[in-house]
Amino acid sequence: MSELTALLEPGMLVRHPDMPDWGIGQVQSNIGGRVTVNFPDEGKVVIDGTKIALTPIFDDEL
Repeated sequence: MSELTALLEPGMLVRHPDMPDWGIGQVQSNIGGRVTVNFPDEGKVVIDGTKIALTPIFDDEL
């Protein structure tokens, strides 16, 4: 698991680097590097954080 994935917590906003059309998602859980994210245009998706590095979104980027 990447250091960045380890920092993801429920409530944080993220983007999937390969799926920009999914929009900004909200982290629901992060258990052992398996990150569940609820995307507005895709729904709830479980992502393997060892293979995909989600991009955190901060307030100044909204």
